[in-house]
Amino acid sequence: MSKEPATASDAEPRLRADAHRNRARLVEVAATAFAERGANASLEDIARRAGVGIGTLYRHFPTREHLVEVVYRRELELLANAATELMAQKSPDVALEEWMDRFVSYMAAKRGMASSLKLLFTSNSALFTEGSTLIHAAFDTLLRGAIDAGTVKDDIETADVLYTLFGIYSIPDMPDWRQRARRIVRLIMDGLRHHPGG
Repeated sequence: MSKEPATASDAEPRLRADAHRNRARLVEVAATAFAERGANASLEDIARRAGVGIGTLYRHFPTREHLVEVVYRRELELLANAATELMAQKSPDVALEEWMDRFVSYMAAKRGMASSLKLLFTSNSALFTEGSTLIHAAFDTLLRGAIDAGTVKDDIETADVLYTLFGIYSIPDMPDWRQRARRIVRLIMDGLRHHPGG
């Protein structure tokens, strides 16, 4: 039986699907590029690594700030969703520590977008309020789970730990930034752990 030729209505959903994949790929690649290269990440390089032309990038994201906002939202959502995923897969204290490791990756991407995020803050401060609320809720859920399981101390305040974690942002921008950040996570976790009889 001969195959019916594709109609315009058949082609349109395929085009929309391709456009959706291109956009998702651009956001994924941009997050990595910002974390690796910071402000030096070029949009042309992001497009090339995503396998599309720069025109495709600009069709989806007319400005660098537009791309940064979408990447920032994606990183926030991934970090918040990770709390639920880790709690379902790991013991409470391990889930807490692994989430803090993912927080380091979030901070790396945020540092790479710093200059654009400053511009966004002046025009969309609600975005950052929303982000702070998401992070606080995710971490509080993890911390309460570990406290209830008896694996971390029960006199810990969520905000206190988050303030310490956010201090990672101020580590000087050097090649070993990520390694230093992860060592700080280990120190924080050692301080949180409940050591029976200790």
